[in-house]
Amino acid sequence: MSRSAVDRIAVAVIGAGFIADYHINGLRAAGGAEVAALVGRRPEVTLARAQALGIARAETDYRRVLDDDAIDAVVVATPDDTHERIAIDALDAGKHVLLQKPMALDSAQCRTILQADERAGRRLTVSFMHRYFPEVRWLREQLRSGALGAIHSVRIRNATPGADWSDWFFTPGNVSGGVVMQLGVHGIDLVQHLFGAVTDVAADMMTARPERRLADGRMVRTELEDNVLAAYRLESGVRVSHEMSYTERAGCDRFRLELYAERGTVWLRTERGAAAIHAPAVTGEPGWATPALPEEALGEAHHRHWLSMIRGEAPPDDTPTAGLRSVRVAEAIYAAARSGTRTPVAGKEETVGCA
Repeated sequence: MSRSAVDRIAVAVIGAGFIADYHINGLRAAGGAEVAALVGRRPEVTLARAQALGIARAETDYRRVLDDDAIDAVVVATPDDTHERIAIDALDAGKHVLLQKPMALDSAQCRTILQADERAGRRLTVSFMHRYFPEVRWLREQLRSGALGAIHSVRIRNATPGADWSDWFFTPGNVSGGVVMQLGVHGIDLVQHLFGAVTDVAADMMTARPERRLADGRMVRTELEDNVLAAYRLESGVRVSHEMSYTERAGCDRFRLELYAERGTVWLRTERGAAAIHAPAVTGEPGWATPALPEEALGEAHHRHWLSMIRGEAPPDDTPTAGLRSVRVAEAIYAAARSGTRTPVAGKEETVGCA
């Protein structure tokens, strides 16, 4: 770092779109960082966004913040087709990088970014925000303790109405896939973060809404998939069903997860609340119980952990290899849907699961 560990970390956010708010608010809630610059493509829009968010500096060329020794770290929150180039440039410039998911357009680009990360001395983190939700952290502790016994099956659903704030989400070339790459990779990462590596996949997909109206009134047409059913087999032998939708009007807040195990059932983000457990032998309660979860701002825990890694207070996490692994699972989903057959996930040698 260009400054002592006790000083505030200066962060530039590259990308002035919808997700930038999450990172900016998360960094401010975490404390110990200054959002020093916002980088966007259009000068007037970027300046207006920076002023609205209380950021003193607005840029349209990301290289200007990479060349600035006063900037310690960058968040890369740009369209998917720019991730490889910007992440590598930032790592080569010696910046710490928080890279939005999906890590890149394909696994080959992910590997190239990982090579740059090795050269830079492990400065890369991939942004998997759902890992940091309090209910996910609670479930991970339950699984680590073994309290629930053997896991029998898992169901996870990622669903939203679909992005309506920009057309690039629906444009091949800007992205390499639809709901699987834009939303499903969150669920893929959660499955592997909590339960272990996916070894093979069966999948079916469709495009239910080939025409969409964006928030600004424009109509876009797309052939990218918006509804997918995938079935995973994990290294442990556990079976997982994963539903992904970009056409859901209501019913799912980012994701819902159902876990069925030897000693009980756990639901996350369902009509029973953020977390609910029915496991009398574990909780001592005869019916459903609701664990106490900490109250915190969205993104606070995520960005606090990232800043602690930058300071050297926590070791680098597994998200760079997990980012590659999630894209490889996504690629297996596409291959399985095309072939109609169960498809192995490439690169099983990659390490998954957080230390």
